[in-house]
Amino acid sequence: MPAPGADMRSERARVAILVAGVTLVLVVMLGVQPVSVDRILAGYVLVLAAIGLASVTRVLAAGARHDPPSPFEHALSQKPEEAPRPPELVRIEREITLGTTSAGHLHNRLIPLLRDAAVARLGTRATREELGEDAWELLRPDRPEPEDRNGPGVPLRRIRSIVTTLEEL
Repeated sequence: MPAPGADMRSERARVAILVAGVTLVLVVMLGVQPVSVDRILAGYVLVLAAIGLASVTRVLAAGARHDPPSPFEHALSQKPEEAPRPPELVRIEREITLGTTSAGHLHNRLIPLLRDAAVARLGTRATREELGEDAWELLRPDRPEPEDRNGPGVPLRRIRSIVTTLEEL
């Protein structure tokens, strides 16, 4: 961004060139006199006024760009803060992610969480018929520990399916 003084110098140069060009046109018009001298001079004054107004507008607009924003403009430019995600939601998402990647984590952390959800929906009477085969196989109380605790967990689509089943109960 050029310094404010440089903007002013370039504006002065622009005005000087325009005034010189309009004055040259004035001299030619006075020599040819296609209309009366009064009209030529009136047109000259009108064009000089337009150049002056355009120059003042550019200078003021350039000055406004360098001024700090008002408190109102500053408040409008602020983006609203995003509401923080509930810590419980973040924890559950982490448990699901880890349950899909590690059989040990699935068995020790995610399955108990899903069992708690099933108990909350059905009470302690959760049965194979109510949960369905897929959900029962994963959530049954006598489910054995995985042979390879570092092996993969269950696919995310299966967890989604089980959660959907629990939501529909």
